[in-house]
Amino acid sequence: MSQMIAGHRPTRLFRWLRPALKWLLRPFFAPQYLSGRFFDDHLSGYRWAIRAIWQRNILRLARPLPFPANHAISISNPRNLIFHPDDLNNFQSFGIYLQNIGGTITIGRGCYIAPNVGIITTNHNFLALDDHIEGEDVVLGEGCWLGMNTVVLPGVVLGNNTIVGAGSVVTKSFPKGKCIIAGNPARFIRDL
Repeated sequence: MSQMIAGHRPTRLFRWLRPALKWLLRPFFAPQYLSGRFFDDHLSGYRWAIRAIWQRNILRLARPLPFPANHAISISNPRNLIFHPDDLNNFQSFGIYLQNIGGTITIGRGCYIAPNVGIITTNHNFLALDDHIEGEDVVLGEGCWLGMNTVVLPGVVLGNNTIVGAGSVVTKSFPKGKCIIAGNPARFIRDL
């Protein structure tokens, strides 16, 4: 069993109520996102789900999503987003912008995405700003960490365990992984 977070351990009563809670949440979220460490090992997932229902489905502060997410996160097309349910924590902070209209964003297991990160799969056509050029997929390998205010542009592939320094603009791929990159445009700093 994965490590428990102090203060968030389920009680016996909660373990007994868990199937009923999941059944109540099913009309709002896809079933695959109601599992994993935040729903099975501690209570955070249920708190996030209730908050998301309140903010996104009832108050309509943002468009409903098939998984629990903070209202201050913008995701253009949730169907073009691939991630593991154990990584729902990435969608609980503020300001994350995932523009995946023309491509898919794949977030590897164990990644951490800081607030105000933008991941973009397509840009505007410079000659006709109302149009978008064809999108390119963005892939984050397992165990990547994107620092606050990072922007990842179309077609970028980051290998496993890549750390991106805060405020970086990632314009090219670093598929080898196990490195630190930073800057505008992001460049190799050192291996891990």
